[in-house]
Amino acid sequence: MPVNHALRGWRPWAAAALATAALVTAGLTGTSSKADAAANPSLPPPGAGFDYQIGGPYDPPADVEIVSRDRAAEPADGLYNICYVNAFQVQPGETREWPTDLLLRDENGDVVMDPDWNEPLLDIGTAGKRERIADKVNGWTDGCADKGFDAVEPDNYDSYTRSENLLTPRDAKAFITLLSAHAHSRGLAIGQKNTVELADSRDETGLDFAVAEECGEYEECGGYAEAFDDHVVVIEYTDRGLERACADWDDRLSIVRRDVGVTTPDSDKYVHAIC
Repeated sequence: MPVNHALRGWRPWAAAALATAALVTAGLTGTSSKADAAANPSLPPPGAGFDYQIGGPYDPPADVEIVSRDRAAEPADGLYNICYVNAFQVQPGETREWPTDLLLRDENGDVVMDPDWNEPLLDIGTAGKRERIADKVNGWTDGCADKGFDAVEPDNYDSYTRSENLLTPRDAKAFITLLSAHAHSRGLAIGQKNTVELADSRDETGLDFAVAEECGEYEECGGYAEAFDDHVVVIEYTDRGLERACADWDDRLSIVRRDVGVTTPDSDKYVHAIC
């Protein structure tokens, strides 16, 4: 609030008082703005151009408004930026960074693995372990916020489906609720990665939008669109998946076709296509 030096009966002590009041008001305004951002984080705009760059950052195509990048990367200037974190599983090569008791183990004591990506599953089966794992993941979210990302994308929400029945959907929802609360405290939106069968739990879990892989291929886009009011970014990995997604959802959802390795343009495996 600017101080009005034309106030009738102006005195030096009044100047000091008004200056203090201005600082208090400014502080309260700043606090309110932060609270508003935490309660209502900005969401990816429906139907906007999207690029999935978790395999490595590069200059986005001209029509892109939304980009998702790994937490180790920097956000793209002037775009809506989603920060990828592997929250429910361990990145290959990072197993030693985790306490051994936080890795999910079967009845023989062997670590349960995601066979497709050779990633150990994290043990989110108890409240105590969920809190410890969340502490580490939330530290990554802090890094995303500090870099200027708009949202966070915790991957492998569906890890319970690969857990040999050691984890449940309830465990997954309880864990991601912890991540949602922290993301919101930092002013970030948080996305549900896949797992359409839990999309109707978004009010319970605090999730804001969806990141859906192959929903066109498997005819699941409608479930995400309904649950998240079209705030959905879609990645297809086949021409058929892209064709199906575009046929039904081109004007409502943000859709891109990428190669499975989500490589950069200097790779001979790089694929990028839109509707």
